[in-house]
Amino acid sequence: MSAEATNSVTPGPMPGAVSGPVTPTAPRRKARPRIDLRRLGRAALLGPAARDRLPDAISHVVEAHRAHHPDADLEPLRRAYVLAESSHRGQMRKSGEPYITHPLAVTLILAELGAETTTLTASLLHDTVEDTDVTLDQVGAQFGEEVRYLVDGVTKLEKVDYGAAAEPETFRKMLVATGNDVRVMSIKLADRLHNMRTLGVMRPEKQERIAKVTRDVLIPLAERLGVQALKTELEDLVFAILHPEEYDRTRELIVRNAARADDPLAEVADEVRTVLREADIPAEVLIRPRHFVSVHRVSRKRSRLRGSDFGRVLVLVNEDADCYGVLGELHTCMTPVVSEFKDFIAVPKFNLYQSLHTAVAREDGQVIEVLIRTHQMHKVAEAGVVALGNPYAPAADDPADGERVDPTRPGWLSRLLDWQEAAPDSDHFWSTLREDLAQDREITVFRPDGGTLGLPEGATCVDAAYAQYGEDAHACIGARVNGRLATLSTVLKDGDTVQLLMGQDPASEPSREWLEHAHTPAARIAIQRWLAAHPAQAEAQRTETREDRQTEDRAPALRPATAGTPDQDGPAPGHVLTDRPGATVRLARCCTPVPPDEITGFAVRGGAVTVHRAECAAVDRMKGGGRTEVGVRWGEATECRVMLVAESFVRPHLLADLTEAMALEGAEIVSATVEPPAQQQVRHTYTVQLPDAGHLPALMRAMRNVAGVYDVSRAQPQTQGG
Repeated sequence: MSAEATNSVTPGPMPGAVSGPVTPTAPRRKARPRIDLRRLGRAALLGPAARDRLPDAISHVVEAHRAHHPDADLEPLRRAYVLAESSHRGQMRKSGEPYITHPLAVTLILAELGAETTTLTASLLHDTVEDTDVTLDQVGAQFGEEVRYLVDGVTKLEKVDYGAAAEPETFRKMLVATGNDVRVMSIKLADRLHNMRTLGVMRPEKQERIAKVTRDVLIPLAERLGVQALKTELEDLVFAILHPEEYDRTRELIVRNAARADDPLAEVADEVRTVLREADIPAEVLIRPRHFVSVHRVSRKRSRLRGSDFGRVLVLVNEDADCYGVLGELHTCMTPVVSEFKDFIAVPKFNLYQSLHTAVAREDGQVIEVLIRTHQMHKVAEAGVVALGNPYAPAADDPADGERVDPTRPGWLSRLLDWQEAAPDSDHFWSTLREDLAQDREITVFRPDGGTLGLPEGATCVDAAYAQYGEDAHACIGARVNGRLATLSTVLKDGDTVQLLMGQDPASEPSREWLEHAHTPAARIAIQRWLAAHPAQAEAQRTETREDRQTEDRAPALRPATAGTPDQDGPAPGHVLTDRPGATVRLARCCTPVPPDEITGFAVRGGAVTVHRAECAAVDRMKGGGRTEVGVRWGEATECRVMLVAESFVRPHLLADLTEAMALEGAEIVSATVEPPAQQQVRHTYTVQLPDAGHLPALMRAMRNVAGVYDVSRAQPQTQGG
């Protein structure tokens, strides 16, 4: 199965397809031949072997397993095969082989990827509970709770309809089980791969349906679990079924390239070997042919493919430091293409992938891509979470960052577990999962403390906030991107450094408008969960946003101030009395009136009253629009909510110093926006709650005294021309 070190794993026989492409001839490891299912079938029919020796039918599984785990206890495999063979005896596959050949083939796939013994034991038994009289209790009694859990998880996966009519709750439970133990999905992916290899016996319409589900759900999952060896072969099998003509054309391109007299990949590989031998760096240099889909993608970008387009050079070394030593030698002795360099060792991909990527140019203009990694990195690059062993075994070392507590759980899966718990319902979980799977590119951004966040391409500061702080991100008031103040709607790029600026109020509210800038399930679900739990505040946000957009095109994007209503005990502090007892009163955010401002009110939808300063430009527009004017006046108490604008020069820690000064004056920051800096100047807009309107002058003086702040003012009502 080692696709990278030898040859791309390619589709098995398909109707009208030739079995396997021709690849460039180059030095490579000797590959284990594809197992003959007919021979496996004959071995299976012989029945179980004596109790003291291994059955011949699992000899290939044992050979592959021992290559990765030379000291493994093989007794569980022997007993699992005996139970599986006896249980499935008499059952046949649609292809005509005894059914036992299927769990054997699935187990062999996992063994070649380096799966540990428990996974292989469960793989041999993965269909027994579903298709035979064996019960989960029997499995648990004979093989332990771990194997029982895995077999149960795979059995549940078999009942999932992955098509358009899939029940979201079933799929949700399936993914939760996968997240708790990724070995469940590993077995499922290997199971699907073997079924895809033998799909040719089914009707074309069923082949197409299964291929589409594999493309839309299982291949993205394989990518996120880092199991590239399975992902690439599944991609090629799907390609052959869904696009047979393009598959044939791609195969012809590969055949023609293999017949070339010269091979630039082999020539560069020889040159790399010479360079590293002279530098005394022990390394294995191989050619990694591209698989069918990869060649097809390259061919769509270029009118004519050259020899360098059919593969890449792979350099395997022993230590991490050797990777950088190889890089230095290649960049010194050959012509590097600097723009192609990427360091996935210092910053691994979201699915645990690590490698150095570079490229060198030949004199004829061909560019050869070179991958540099250790043998262990290569194992993980091929097998992903399958290569990382038992999630219940203690880790040898603590994870480098705090995100990956479980060493077998990639960051994406950890995030999935977090947001599936917060999803308001199964349908929402399903839709956000499909959106997440559709994201085929991920960026890495850096935190000021040196940690990293993995986000989908197109993510914003809102997404970064929820990725780092979870629901505490409700208190986020701004961000710095690469040292410069930025709005939360700022789209992040790969390699950006993001510092998130947090308010001090633990009861802070997220803005409904953040949903427009949230792209990750974690952010969207957290915001929607808060809105669902606080319907009154959410409705106030919705209504205020609608009214403000009708009356003021340039209103700052801040949360509305919601005022209370008079009750039997008199007006609440800072509230407005109206001529409509019981009506909900809201202070307009376009002018944020405070005592003793002259105010006027208007009836809006839902029986509410919105209150504006008398000189606000929106007043004339609302009168002209036929709005009903309502008498309003300030209550006796003087608590108020006001919008302030601070203008300052850009400097480090400005926002932290400014918010601290406001807190010392007793001001509660309800919401804030920070506009993008222009000419080293920045404009902050705050909505603050004061216990007494009389504190406002002192607050504004304290803000002006912060170094770098050159003006603080009330948000001015718009003029008619504005």
